[in-house]
Amino acid sequence: MRRTFVLGLVLAMSAIALAADKKEVKLNGYVIDNACSTRATGEGAMEKVKAHSTKCAQMPNCAKSGYAIFADGKLYKFDEDGNKKVAELLKNTKSEKGLGVSVEGTADGDTIHVAKIAETVETMK
Repeated sequence: MRRTFVLGLVLAMSAIALAADKKEVKLNGYVIDNACSTRATGEGAMEKVKAHSTKCAQMPNCAKSGYAIFADGKLYKFDEDGNKKVAELLKNTKSEKGLGVSVEGTADGDTIHVAKIAETVETMK
């Protein structure tokens, strides 16, 4: 009986720890494909991401790598559903570089599980 209680307690604590890692987020930033995301490091990372070509992001190898958003000085990768939504935005955007987006979803570490994403027309800092 005691083992069952201890095991249940351990499982409950593990579930709480996992849930604590996930949080609801709203981010505004710029999209970059994961293959090119190494450019989004160091000083001037935001400017590098803003200058990233939307055509490059749609190239087969880049599209296959998935996408990320650079926001608040950090790179967050999109989940599979988010990648599909970004691919659709890229197909329909008139922007030639620096695809700005607003994202709502759940952050799980460095991954965003996208609930809603939209292209932004305003200039972000």
